[in-house]
Amino acid sequence: MTYEYWIDQHQLKHKKIIEKLHFLSDNEIIEYFDFNNMVKNEIDFCPLYKENKKCHDVEKLNCYLCACPLFRLSAIKSSCAINSRFGGEFKTDDGFVHQDCTNCHIPHKISYVRKNFSKDWGEIMKFVKLV
Repeated sequence: MTYEYWIDQHQLKHKKIIEKLHFLSDNEIIEYFDFNNMVKNEIDFCPLYKENKKCHDVEKLNCYLCACPLFRLSAIKSSCAINSRFGGEFKTDDGFVHQDCTNCHIPHKISYVRKNFSKDWGEIMKFVKLV
């Protein structure tokens, strides 16, 4: 599965949940995306939910930005737009350099989600795909 395919599919999942929550305020929607709630109510949103497993070891994990708007993608490399000191890289056998965001928790903090919130997840993620 390519990054672009994943982003497109994830945007559809996001949209479906937002449509279901249309009557909630922005803050209530953000709170809904708390990991503990999502693992109970949106089991198909993330493959890790079926194992009750988090993608990052964060006590209060918010899943609204499941994918980081600071992630950048090109034909040969993925990278971090801010060069987070918590990020890293690894290279695959085919020469592609992948951004390793394992130790970065920026997009999963509720303060960051609130600051960058839009009901249109694709709008938040618009700079990820580079040519």
